[in-house]
Amino acid sequence: MDAIVDKDVDKEMSKIDDRNKKTSQSPSQKEAEEAVRVLIRWAGDNPERTGLKDTPKRVVEAYQEFFNGYDTDPREVLSKTFEDVTGYNDIVMLRDIDINSHCEHHMIPFVGRAHIAYFPTDKVVGISKLARVVEIYARRLQTQETMTAQIADTIDEVLNPAGVAVMIDAIHQCMSLRGVQKPNVSTITTQFRGSFAEDPVLQDRFLKLTEQR
Repeated sequence: MDAIVDKDVDKEMSKIDDRNKKTSQSPSQKEAEEAVRVLIRWAGDNPERTGLKDTPKRVVEAYQEFFNGYDTDPREVLSKTFEDVTGYNDIVMLRDIDINSHCEHHMIPFVGRAHIAYFPTDKVVGISKLARVVEIYARRLQTQETMTAQIADTIDEVLNPAGVAVMIDAIHQCMSLRGVQKPNVSTITTQFRGSFAEDPVLQDRFLKLTEQR
């Protein structure tokens, strides 16, 4: 089958939201490192001591990796599709996609797995691109609820399938390490679009497939 780049994707959908763009007004690396030094001092330690001297640089480099999802448009990732779906008329599902994200309320990690499925109509996308969409949204400051909806909406808008289903199952360190301090509590969020929202049988099938091992 021949790959094509979808020319009909709305212009606005192909742009990263302005809130997610790094601009010339973004702090420099030097400013970011100084902010880490301030936090170290606020915590009660000396950022100039041997063990902490290079910590600001390491933290900033780690943050660049944690939050590199702001640098990529997930809609663009899905824009290269394959039109030939001859003979296939069922769901496409990816299960157990590892996710590592950060809670936007405390900037503490939450870790888990995502399961996504869509029911293609006239085009499909490379399966690695679906996992990439999950990764892009995970590599931003997030709430699990918002991320679940973002993934479902993006697949729905770009691929225009008959239906989309997304489930995320994650453990939040902001609940395990602070506050109520209840470790290993799993948070599950789901979003359904199109046929998955309208057909309880199809929705139930998706949920059962997420449980199969």
